[in-house]
Amino acid sequence: MRWMRLAGLVPALFAAACFAGTGDEGAAPDAPPPASGQQAPGRQEDGTMTVEEFQRDIQGAVEVAEAYWGQRVRGFEPVRRIVPYRQDGEVACAGQPLTRDNAAYCSAGDFIAYDVGWAVGAFRQIGDAFIFYLLGHEYAHAVQVRLGIQYRFTIQQELRADCMAGAYIGDSVKAGTLTLDRGDMDELRQGLLAVADDPGQPWFAPGAHGTARQRTDAFFDGYEGSLAPCDVS
Repeated sequence: MRWMRLAGLVPALFAAACFAGTGDEGAAPDAPPPASGQQAPGRQEDGTMTVEEFQRDIQGAVEVAEAYWGQRVRGFEPVRRIVPYRQDGEVACAGQPLTRDNAAYCSAGDFIAYDVGWAVGAFRQIGDAFIFYLLGHEYAHAVQVRLGIQYRFTIQQELRADCMAGAYIGDSVKAGTLTLDRGDMDELRQGLLAVADDPGQPWFAPGAHGTARQRTDAFFDGYEGSLAPCDVS
């Protein structure tokens, strides 16, 4: 997936799939991301291999998200920080340590944090399109907070964020801000499979995100239909 650098945008401040509540802002790691990480399940490596490519795609995903939501939310304020971490408890939200193999939006500190080893592994195993989905999903949680949207069940919040991530990517492709490369749609589908709940997870359980079918349907509802199916009013 390729993105057009947007003139006039100030990239989010970098310190080098879920929502967290209010609380401690947490500290960012000082060292650069490692060159290797845990590989996520998925298809074979797609040729996007270097940490430099990963960092460029993270920056691109954030810039495109900021532009997209800035055009659609009156008075929109970008997320304050994007924080990579490497170890359990290195970053905390609401006094709760964030764990490995995860990404989250923390509403109190207004930051997105992600396990860089896990994210780099997914980038290498699934492809760069997954990074745009991952940041789009977490950015959607930030937009939900900014709009004051509340949900009764976690799964509703998560599937709406998948829909909003689909809208952000799909609308950006239609506008020419993002360009799909060969295989990107397969990468998006594979990424959604990789982050689906385990079979048997109750839909009403706290922290439930949805089955592979539910998450894929929600994402592509937004990708094809923009924000209309996402219930963000």
